[in-house]
Amino acid sequence: MKQFLTYTLKILCITILIAIILDGFYTYVFLQSKNRGKIEDVFNSKSRNFDVVILGSSRANNHFVPEMFEEKGLKTFNYGMSGGHLFEASLLLKLMIERKYNIKNVILEADLNLSSQHEAEGISALFLPYIHNSKIIKKHFEGKENFSELYYIPFYRYIKYETKIGCRETFFAAIHKKTNQLDNLGYHGLERHKNANMKNNISKLNPLAHNKYYEEIKIICKTNKINFIPIMTPMCENVVGMNYFEKVKKAYPEIHNYENIVIEDKYFSSCGHMNDDGAKMFTAKILKDFFKK
Repeated sequence: MKQFLTYTLKILCITILIAIILDGFYTYVFLQSKNRGKIEDVFNSKSRNFDVVILGSSRANNHFVPEMFEEKGLKTFNYGMSGGHLFEASLLLKLMIERKYNIKNVILEADLNLSSQHEAEGISALFLPYIHNSKIIKKHFEGKENFSELYYIPFYRYIKYETKIGCRETFFAAIHKKTNQLDNLGYHGLERHKNANMKNNISKLNPLAHNKYYEEIKIICKTNKINFIPIMTPMCENVVGMNYFEKVKKAYPEIHNYENIVIEDKYFSSCGHMNDDGAKMFTAKILKDFFKK
């Protein structure tokens, strides 16, 4: 029995040691990565100057064309993340401030995601390689249900989110394989698809009276003297429950409602995402309304 316990203890110790070594190796690789995605681009950066930073979900990533801002002399980057929520947008802005970014304007796509305070697991996981290297990331995740496992168990986060930060992603980060996420100043234009779904139902969505992460972004901008421009972006014309945007306006009067600026299906790739032509039309309107020279 004693021999069995000794053997078991040795196996356990070796397993823990391997987990610690792998955790350290994976983390080191991600700390050197700069060209895979927007999160590591910010985390591994130093002070930058921007006239306009764009935050939000895919409805930011696909709707604001930074090159059009640049043509007006406004240094701009689109940090919208497909699949992201306000949880991730707030954390990304916190990291920018920590790295002493000088930002004049933040445009936040704030509409559908106001109905939830949950993180987007697939996107929030991309912050986890840095959780031991950033007090800001640690604090942002502290209230989450599985924080203790993610923070204290070595290598657990890399196993749990293997498809996002596991072996494959670590290998590509190690060989500095570039993705297209940082191309076009962060903007990802969509094509028009003939058989795209041009119907949607958002009637069950309701904006929270107080969305924690929206309020965080708002406070960060005020504290750092950043002009905060929250915007609701367009959806196609065949949407059920469009009074959702009226509810948002009632709960958050400062958010600018642009949901009906572009409505024709020919300007959409899917009901909730404009194609490149629609995005350019929309961006032109935003430039005219907020960045007149």
